[in-house]
Amino acid sequence: MFTITDNYSSNIRADVLSGLTVALALVPEAVAFAFVAGVEPLVGLYAAFMVGLLTSIFGGRPGMISGATGAMAVVMVSLVAAHGVQYLFAAVVLTGVLQIAAGLFKLGKFIRMVPHPVMLGFVNGLAIVIFLAQLSQFGQEGGTGWLSGTALEGSIIDVAWLEGMPMAVMLGLVAVTMAIIYILPKFTKAIPSSLAAILVVSGVVAFGDIETKTVGDVASIAGGLPSFAVPSVPFNFETLSIIFPYALVLAAIGLIESLLTLRLIDEVTQTRGRGNQECVAQGIANTANGFFGGMGGCAMIGQSMINVNSGGRGRLSGLTAAIALLCFILFTSDLIEQIPVAALVGVMFVVVIGTFEWSSFRIMGRVPRSDALVIVIVSAVTVITDLAVAVLVGVIISALVFAWEHAKQVQVKRDNSTVGATRYSVNGPLFFGSTSSFLEQFDIHNDQPDVTIDFADSRVADHSGLEAIDALALRYVNAGKKLHLIHLSPECRNLLKNAGDLVEVNVLEDPNYFVADDRLA
Repeated sequence: MFTITDNYSSNIRADVLSGLTVALALVPEAVAFAFVAGVEPLVGLYAAFMVGLLTSIFGGRPGMISGATGAMAVVMVSLVAAHGVQYLFAAVVLTGVLQIAAGLFKLGKFIRMVPHPVMLGFVNGLAIVIFLAQLSQFGQEGGTGWLSGTALEGSIIDVAWLEGMPMAVMLGLVAVTMAIIYILPKFTKAIPSSLAAILVVSGVVAFGDIETKTVGDVASIAGGLPSFAVPSVPFNFETLSIIFPYALVLAAIGLIESLLTLRLIDEVTQTRGRGNQECVAQGIANTANGFFGGMGGCAMIGQSMINVNSGGRGRLSGLTAAIALLCFILFTSDLIEQIPVAALVGVMFVVVIGTFEWSSFRIMGRVPRSDALVIVIVSAVTVITDLAVAVLVGVIISALVFAWEHAKQVQVKRDNSTVGATRYSVNGPLFFGSTSSFLEQFDIHNDQPDVTIDFADSRVADHSGLEAIDALALRYVNAGKKLHLIHLSPECRNLLKNAGDLVEVNVLEDPNYFVADDRLA
């Protein structure tokens, strides 16, 4: 049953104060991610409010903060550029439906299969993508910018860069913003340093009459409550063919980032969230976003850590952050429009620095080369394509490396000391990766007429292992030799087919395990 505080050692005072802190820090990031996606800032702010509110109510991880994120924004930009924002809203609705389905089918548990090197590459790639997305803010109006479809579409030389004083002012304001964010916490933590930096830089620009691009120059964020509206797109298969690929990627990215964040918060708080419930909550939030003019989103690693470290452990912290953010939209839009874009870029650069796992450089020479390769590949694929593909590639590579290493562990010992009999003892797992090595270790032509193969120290893991045993049995039968297979599971005996009754299979005292085989389905 839903409660405000749950059982995560939360208290109302800590949740409210931490929620207010998070809300103040959410404003610049929501606006900045809206810029990344190519939509109006208000679309990003609405998304942060609705995703934050609904996931706080229905989510499986109290204390975790969700909102508009860069990981999803970089996927949205090409859809918005090619088809417009209404198609984005339709894609976000479909994203939510897919995420709800993932939760109902209990797919959240598969996040446990993501190895740590993949997680490192995931966050590193995310940091690089966010950094690249900011480079277009250093371009003149009318420039092509760095990010037009994917993170690597075009070239950095395509940007019509600012020159002279405008570039100097932009760089200076970015540097001042970053300096305040890093230095202020050393003196006081009463106010979020990112908020303080934005206020200071905005004040310097306003009172110093410094000419630089502001949020208001890009788009107005003045607005009221989000209103319900069905996305204005044709309801046909052509529309579905356009939005489905984006929705699938957005759903995967949103769930991966949310579940990885959930796992991180679990470790920090020494508690356990509910992954499948979080999948459903993310889906509900994104479905609502599409109908209420938001760009969608997912869990935010940085903001979640801010909340937890500030004492926010219950649902009330997320509710407070969402409601406070809505109040900012309704009553302080004029002030937000005065924020210099340089201040937002500075905040995002700090997010990049904080997100990137710099320790991955230090451990590169200490971890296995395969793990180091996975970190690099996942980071690169994240930049070139998207986070979902990168994580999938990383998991596949890790699985193949695991299979390759374990393929070397199957050993067959031959004992030919008994007259008229040869005995083999198999040690190690027998699966698709080790079958070739397994078959190569038998000397069929030089074996005695009576051959025994003992599988007591081996386990047949899959269909490929069964086929290898089957093929070996047939070779001995064709060579006219009597073969005994002992310590195989009854299941293995039933699945062996080539040798038939000519092979004696002893199942007495056999192990009780099951083989992954499609013939049992």
